[in-house]
Amino acid sequence: MFVALLALATVAPSQAGEDADFSYQGIDGKTHNLSDYRGKWVLVNYWATWCPPCLEELPELEVFYDNHKEKDAVVLGLNMEDIGVDRLRAFAEEQFLSYPILMAGSRPKEVLGAVPALPTSFLVNPEGKVVARQVGPVDGKSIEAFIRKSEKK
Repeated sequence: MFVALLALATVAPSQAGEDADFSYQGIDGKTHNLSDYRGKWVLVNYWATWCPPCLEELPELEVFYDNHKEKDAVVLGLNMEDIGVDRLRAFAEEQFLSYPILMAGSRPKEVLGAVPALPTSFLVNPEGKVVARQVGPVDGKSIEAFIRKSEKK
């Protein structure tokens, strides 16, 4: 997705470089804080089960997570629905998702920046700063390319 690579590189100046943190309950029963993942790249993906473009990118996010979770990056899926944990857990299992799925609710705080449409993803660097935002689907190769480019700077 060439378009995704270009869009991923764009961050609103007011959000670039800001330290941000949040805390949400995961479908695993644990509380996840963004700051828990310092030292790794974090792709924070806002999505919903009823969103067709979100569903299309889930396999990409899972592959990216599997390839990086033990090394340098993770994915956090922030579900933007008022949905029961059992229903969301069943959905995640049906989709074979192993990355953390967090229950943000239909009106989460926009700590990382605006979420104008779903899916929206933010890339947070290992220091905890938002460095990119993508409105619309993203793919693993674009994320990896952006990370490589950022690490060379």
